[in-house]
Amino acid sequence: MLQTVLQIDPRDNVLVALASLSAGTVVHFGQFSCPVVEAIPAKHKLALVDLKPGDLIYLYGMVVGEATAPIQRGGLLTTRNIRHRAEEYTAVRQPVSFALPDPTPWGKRSFMGYHRADGQVGTRNYWLVLPLVFCENRNVERMREALEEELGYAKAHNPYRQRVRALVQNQAAARMPGEQEIIVEMQQERVFPNLDGIRFLTHEGGCGGTRQDAQALCGLLAGYIHHPNVAGATVLSLGCQNAQISMLMDELRARDPKLSKPVLIFDQQRSGSDEALMSRAIDETFAALAVANRAERAPAPLSALTVGLKCGGSDGFSGISANPTIGYLSDLLVGLGGKTLLSEFPELHGVEQELINRCVTDELAQRFYDLMHAYAARARAVQSGFEMNPSPGNIEDGLITDAIKSAGAARKGGVAPVSGVLDFPQYATTPGLNLQCTPGNDLECVTAQVGAGASIVLFTTGLGTPTGNPIAPVVKISTNTALAQRMADIIDFDTGGIVTGETNIPACAEKLLELCIEVASGQCLTKAEQLGQNDFIPWKRGVSL
Repeated sequence: MLQTVLQIDPRDNVLVALASLSAGTVVHFGQFSCPVVEAIPAKHKLALVDLKPGDLIYLYGMVVGEATAPIQRGGLLTTRNIRHRAEEYTAVRQPVSFALPDPTPWGKRSFMGYHRADGQVGTRNYWLVLPLVFCENRNVERMREALEEELGYAKAHNPYRQRVRALVQNQAAARMPGEQEIIVEMQQERVFPNLDGIRFLTHEGGCGGTRQDAQALCGLLAGYIHHPNVAGATVLSLGCQNAQISMLMDELRARDPKLSKPVLIFDQQRSGSDEALMSRAIDETFAALAVANRAERAPAPLSALTVGLKCGGSDGFSGISANPTIGYLSDLLVGLGGKTLLSEFPELHGVEQELINRCVTDELAQRFYDLMHAYAARARAVQSGFEMNPSPGNIEDGLITDAIKSAGAARKGGVAPVSGVLDFPQYATTPGLNLQCTPGNDLECVTAQVGAGASIVLFTTGLGTPTGNPIAPVVKISTNTALAQRMADIIDFDTGGIVTGETNIPACAEKLLELCIEVASGQCLTKAEQLGQNDFIPWKRGVSL
């Protein structure tokens, strides 16, 4: 018989409806049963006991809410009868132990990646073009049109196309006659076949904000340049902005003291005319692309991967299917020596003590405690708070308090010890599970995860979110099969079989890891890559939930 409800933890006093339930139905869980007294939509929760105002709501074995009105056993939990409530936490670690999955069967597996001079291994090979300040966005866009169109990455019109075309023809003329024909054929597709693309980042920062905003932006951009999926970068600067070239280079040296990648920098106010700036930038970038095109994929261990763990457009099944699936995958990678990033601090509110207990040192526990408190204080300063994080879509699909959402979101981190705690925009260097301070906002978070070195992002969704990233593949994972079928153009992997009982979390995680190896090796593109979903939004460290 198909299971219709789930008690996630024996301590829970609510059940999760796996399917829509009618009033008068009797549901069974384990050796127990419960009458349903009103219609319960799928993904929502029903009370296991009679609840009175002030009673605590337990889900995932932790406090996730407080009753504000009487709720009859078998009744529906809504925003009208419960409110957000989370347990207090301290920086003091309590002893915990979890059984990690055995990674041995994956120990000899590898992916085909790009080995960089600094020891990192990329899953893609991109060249970056980016501005230090919004004043240069127009020039970045003109370079995008000219280079993408003439190099076989896009088709449109731009006055600088002729310049790039001439460079291509000059390169062809310098080769032997037989080789010229090959180049002409490849020009119809891509002039640089080993270069996956040129990525053009634009943003609205760099000047006019606080000096801290400029520093954070330079740190983020340095993370993108240092990223293993990037061969090098072209940087356009106006000259007078807060985000100075020297600031960017200091941030880059902090990540790569040897400055092992080519970084081409062009200052408009020192270049004179617009044409002089653009002509020099295009000429030197073209020459650098030819060098980047020499890179080839080679085998690399799975320990070379850094994986971002993200959820967006979450629903009441997220914490049951997709999130624990990537949590199990995260535990496997941690066991192999890889790095994973659990971010979205507003969506870890309510599970702080569990994560503090998993920190491997007192210093890490204190750091996480301090970052969470500082973030919460910024929200309160503008009359907001973590409890306001759930979106209307979250609430409609069963995540009616921030603690309910957080309890499910935290399962993306599996059960591994916490070996690192990162503030934005720091870069991940410690193997194991890292906690990273970011908003829950999908684009700001994924942008930050990739800036910290994530070479792949695993993104779970119950409602459907088309998020992608310019330089890192984002694998979209549905929590339910109905979504995977309805929005097949954005979903890469379906974990809905866990909800229906057709599969289990370990089997799903291992199948997903096989897909990740294919994606990392360039054997397949994610749906976001196929759609050209290249989202990039820097977090300004303001209040964003």
